[in-house]
Amino acid sequence: LLLLLSLLGLAAAGKLLVVPVDGSHWLSMREVLEVLAQKGHEVVVVAPEVTLHIKPSKNFVMKMYSTPYTQEEMEKDFKAFLHTSFEEGNFLERFLKVYEGMKKLGNMSAACCEQLLQNKELIRYLEETKFDALLTDPVIPCGLILAEHLSLPSVYFLRGVPCGLDFHATQCPNPPSYVPRAFTQLTDRMTFLQRVKNLLFDTQNLFLCDFAFEPFSKLASEFLQREVTVLDLLRKGSVWLLRLEFVLDYPRPLMPNIIPIGGVNCAHK
Repeated sequence: LLLLLSLLGLAAAGKLLVVPVDGSHWLSMREVLEVLAQKGHEVVVVAPEVTLHIKPSKNFVMKMYSTPYTQEEMEKDFKAFLHTSFEEGNFLERFLKVYEGMKKLGNMSAACCEQLLQNKELIRYLEETKFDALLTDPVIPCGLILAEHLSLPSVYFLRGVPCGLDFHATQCPNPPSYVPRAFTQLTDRMTFLQRVKNLLFDTQNLFLCDFAFEPFSKLASEFLQREVTVLDLLRKGSVWLLRLEFVLDYPRPLMPNIIPIGGVNCAHK
């Protein structure tokens, strides 16, 4: 990542549109934006008025839009989701609780994205401003919709996308016979029965994706005025900055436009 930033410093300064995701996602991305701004690039961050961590900075321009929920409602739902994510118990109990939590946060994110796309004044500003690229975390696909609307090359900054859509979008192999799935507590050395268990855990993605991304597919189709899915938009990604470190994460195949940046995962604190 430092090499990439150094190369950017040798080039003419550009104008970057950023559509971030709140929480720890933002804490990681903010570190990169601060460095880009210091190197002379103009950074414009589009964010909701109600956030956990996204705050104005002297190093970039903030464009805010209203949200259909209050600060108290958002913090309550986030805390409840984090609590259930770390609870102990059998797989079914944990899965159902996480499912409900993801559904709540997903509906909140979709409503927030709708507010952004319906903000005609802000959309007009983005259309009239000549950006060079769009940086976003695709775990919430709102930035993908904007990149397509503005015809901008998109850079993804992520650890992963629910349901393994990042594997599908980049056509990376991800066989359940070898790659352990979330919640299984398996390693990459599995017996036959463990591989069967791993495959069964993978079937959850067949319906998880529907509830997680269907609201965004609907939003995208209405806004872009043509039928489109989140997977269609994900495939348009120019560069994937993947916050994985294979010392800690299971090794996986990478396509040429996927760059691992495992050291960028949190603020210096």
